Amino acid sequence: MNSYHLPPSRPVARPVSVRARLARRILGLTAGAAVLALAALTAIAPAPLPAQDEPALANSASARQAGEQVLDLPDAVAQASIARDSFATVAGVQGLAAGSTNRDWAELVLLLGDFPRTDDNITVMLRWMRQENGPDDWWNRNNPLNNGWGSGGNSGLGSYDTLVIAAENAAEALHSNPGYASIVAGFSSSAPTAQIEQAIWASPWATSHYANGAHWSYAPVPIIESPPGTWTG
Repeated sequence: MNSYHLPPSRPVARPVSVRARLARRILGLTAGAAVLALAALTAIAPAPLPAQDEPALANSASARQAGEQVLDLPDAVAQASIARDSFATVAGVQGLAAGSTNRDWAELVLLLGDFPRTDDNITVMLRWMRQENGPDDWWNRNNPLNNGWGSGGNSGLGSYDTLVIAAENAAEALHSNPGYASIVAGFSSSAPTAQIEQAIWASPWATSHYANGAHWSYAPVPIIESPPGTWTG
């Protein structure tokens, strides 16, 4: 293998982590759900009581402490709860893992890296994966990019328990090493494929630098499923 990925020699200031970015999405969805729930309660509030019931209402109110507000809800509303999605559901991980192809994994890295999932970005990621493991065995060692970050193999020959974990580590690696800043910038802006690929070649991801592109293939990458159990163990 011609790839290696060493962690930086000293701590590096890095952007918000993958899990923190996903947590922000969850908080945003939860806040939105709370607003919708409040609006729903307002919409189903009971209509004003008829005039003949006003004495009874006054007597009931006088029995309460001044300033206390009581809201009686229908049983159906009282028992309702707001569903909170897990990281996997919010991020779309489950849907991509169910697909189980190399394209799904390419999209998963982009998703966890907070990159746009454009055709150009996906094309570059698929080409990159092919250069590392080939299309017929792209899931080799559950490490499609031969990433040493978190895999226990600084030479890029380490392995991950699942392809989902591999995608998380690939996204973290790209955001954590300053040597990959140009790759991150390219994916983030959905730059032309040539620009992102040149950033990959110039980076320290592969010791060979892919011969500055001489070893890079532009043929269409076949879409191939990985064996059962590679995504979730």
